[in-house]
Amino acid sequence: MKSYDVIVVGAGIAGCSSAFFLKERGLSVLVLDRSGVASTGGSSAAGAFISPKIGKGSPLQSLTNEAFEFAKDFYLEYFPEYFAQTGVIRIPKDEDDAKLFSEYEKFNSSHREWLKENELKSIGIKDRHSSFLFDEAGVCDAPRLCEAFLRDIDYAQHEVTSLNYEDGCWLMGEYRAKKLVLATGYENRFFDMRYMGVKGTWGTRGDYETSIDLDVSMHKKISISANINGIVKMGATHEKDMEYCLRCDGEPLKKLFNTASEMIDTSDFRLKETFCGMRAGSKDYFPLLGSVIDVPTMLKEYPKLPRGERLKVEPQKMESLFVFNGLGGRGFVFAPLMGKMLADNIIDGKDIDSRVNPDRLFLKWCRKSPDLAR
Repeated sequence: MKSYDVIVVGAGIAGCSSAFFLKERGLSVLVLDRSGVASTGGSSAAGAFISPKIGKGSPLQSLTNEAFEFAKDFYLEYFPEYFAQTGVIRIPKDEDDAKLFSEYEKFNSSHREWLKENELKSIGIKDRHSSFLFDEAGVCDAPRLCEAFLRDIDYAQHEVTSLNYEDGCWLMGEYRAKKLVLATGYENRFFDMRYMGVKGTWGTRGDYETSIDLDVSMHKKISISANINGIVKMGATHEKDMEYCLRCDGEPLKKLFNTASEMIDTSDFRLKETFCGMRAGSKDYFPLLGSVIDVPTMLKEYPKLPRGERLKVEPQKMESLFVFNGLGGRGFVFAPLMGKMLADNIIDGKDIDSRVNPDRLFLKWCRKSPDLAR
């Protein structure tokens, strides 16, 4: 059998990022994926915008913007060829949203400037609401970036059908490792991780050939990238219907295209390729990062948990098993910081930030989940 320090299951941006930082710290790493690197799921369909989150200073906004600052510097240092720092304009959704932008400004420390109607018009944007330009933001080439993460890391296209832990190692076919990271997105077939509440939302993207002179990316109701090598990417993450991707009625991305046409001149756009994938998010929209609770054992040893019993000890964990999930529609923003955090935890034993530690969700799930018989 081929032996490694760590095996990562899943080759989306979460799996690739965790593998990169573990390898940087000197561990031998293998990445497994049944389909290929960033070939399915949310990473496949990602427009991969790297931009801050605006709002009134919520904990999620704070974490997102910490991750943004880390991510943009990381991509510029390690993978500048796959990160186009085009700037991203955040445009108010409507009149009510426009009134909130002056409030949002107080809670955003990322470098930005206001663009008024005449300045938007000069860029080619059809909108009269003053907007934020984050000039340090940009867009990544999602699949090529994921491949670059794994440039010096062992990778195999392999479907993991079962996991076994024997004599201090995880066994998967011809491979074994001391530690295992599950970065499988919205799919989980291996352990009881219902308490994490992973849910999927369709991400849809279209790549359009065009000659439009568009040097900046933007987001309103949808995301539209700058024109990079004759291609503009348009995408959105809205649909929770599993069959949504199949129902185009002969006009792929019609709704997306119509929305874009209200923002910019799309008269010469020619659809080159469409992408669809399920993006995994958590119940509270924060990432899920860290070790996995041994749910069956905990429910057996503490049968009163569903009735509100308080835990006076740390939940029992699965041996040498970690999860990296729930990045939602901002996977390429969160992934570098979360990948470093996970590597620091695995190698140095550094505590996972409580905002992303999956333990935060366990007791509430025990008490309120319809999954558990009362």
